[in-house]
Amino acid sequence: MGCPPLDGESPLARVVILGAGIAGHTAALHLRRWLPKEHEVVVVSPAANWNWIPSNIWVGVGRMTTKQVLIPLAPIYRRKGITFHQGLATTIRPEGTEADPRPSVELRRTDAGHQDEVVTLTYDYLINATGPKLNFAATPGLGPDGHSWSVCTASHAQEAAHALAEVIAKLKRGERQRLVIGTGHGTCTCEGAAFEYTFNVEQALREAGVRELADLVYLTNEYELGDFGVDGLHFVQRGFTQSSQMWTESLFRERGVQAITQAHVHEVMDGKLRYEQLDGAEHTLEFDFAMLLPPFRGADLTALDRAGNDITSTMFAPSGFLKVDADYTAKPYEQWSADDWPHTYESIAYPNIFAPGIAFAPPHQISRPRTSPNGTVIAPAPPRTGMPSGIMAKTVAETIRDRIAAGRTTRAHGASMATMGAACVASAGSGLRDGSAAAMTMFPVVPDYAKYPTTGRDQKGTSGEIGLAGHWIKFMLHYLFIYKARALPFWFLIPE
Repeated sequence: MGCPPLDGESPLARVVILGAGIAGHTAALHLRRWLPKEHEVVVVSPAANWNWIPSNIWVGVGRMTTKQVLIPLAPIYRRKGITFHQGLATTIRPEGTEADPRPSVELRRTDAGHQDEVVTLTYDYLINATGPKLNFAATPGLGPDGHSWSVCTASHAQEAAHALAEVIAKLKRGERQRLVIGTGHGTCTCEGAAFEYTFNVEQALREAGVRELADLVYLTNEYELGDFGVDGLHFVQRGFTQSSQMWTESLFRERGVQAITQAHVHEVMDGKLRYEQLDGAEHTLEFDFAMLLPPFRGADLTALDRAGNDITSTMFAPSGFLKVDADYTAKPYEQWSADDWPHTYESIAYPNIFAPGIAFAPPHQISRPRTSPNGTVIAPAPPRTGMPSGIMAKTVAETIRDRIAAGRTTRAHGASMATMGAACVASAGSGLRDGSAAAMTMFPVVPDYAKYPTTGRDQKGTSGEIGLAGHWIKFMLHYLFIYKARALPFWFLIPE
């Protein structure tokens, strides 16, 4: 379809950014830093606060408060000259309407006193950084409105902390408790967050002096421990090549955590869940406390053409994520390639629309796809959060900056997950003297077996270490990224 002409377009540009998470907030701050003030940067977010999500796991065990992981957006944007609308985007009209051919997006305001008021914003460039919809509905009974807890948002984590405190109180009274932590669906992502929460809970139980009365179970859709949705890692440590599976399993043995892998949760009930494993067998597991992550979907956005016809399926994958410059051809695992992954995050249909971070539709998983004899898919979805989201967002901002300055045919900047490295620090217990964390680096995120035939990754850029130093790094990153999110002096010197 191409990028529609903007009849009567002003020489001044308006960039509208949907979402104010890591990707959206990063793109907004960089664009405002780079663009002359006559160009407008607009952020739309249903939430009033920015959330440093990696630290929600510490809120979930009572180590931090919600105030320590939330930052009000309006004061930051007011100070930086960014227009902010607290609202939920509902409809994209990339060709405008017959009455007004300018591309536009409709949003429903969510701020107090204006709730449900509909606002229409025209745009020259649109960044869909809406991130994920927490799809608790994919598993009956999953989530805070059902029978399990979550740490996906700051408020969810706070609720989980209260429930955990009640469990610890029962343990102190001598009542044995079973705690189940992990993924609540066979296609979940963010296994790292479940891993982190498991070991923070384990340390909290030890510190409370009740560990011996608690049965701690890690329930995951990973084929083996250490997969983390990236098909695992192999790295050299002390002259020996080892896998993230061996490395992770040793921690589970050391801490006495039982692991159930290859699992898809069919239903969560009051004190009991039903799950299936890859061999097709179904099991039930009773619990006193469960924190299970939901699968992700794209935000509920509708797309209409100029005549008002629904073109949502043209722009978005069935998962609700935006189709970008990836190879979405269905093909067997053996034919998957690093080249399948997007570079520019431009919409296939409309090149003035971008989707960095979780909002883009991945071409396929990173981990090997697997299905049970019953036809149940049990395989992690690819992670696209944290460091990769920030890098993608900055790359998209660079493209828009250059196109505003030199024209829409200017070559886009690229940042493929198949040529991008990432670092991940997964907390395994907080505390400046007795904390621990698993620090991992990988290059690239998406394995490239054509370039690195043995493991798919460059061994020089792939590493793993567990220890107190990793916790110090994670603790430091918390404050560095809070500083960066506040856009305080020289914030841009802190890497994505």
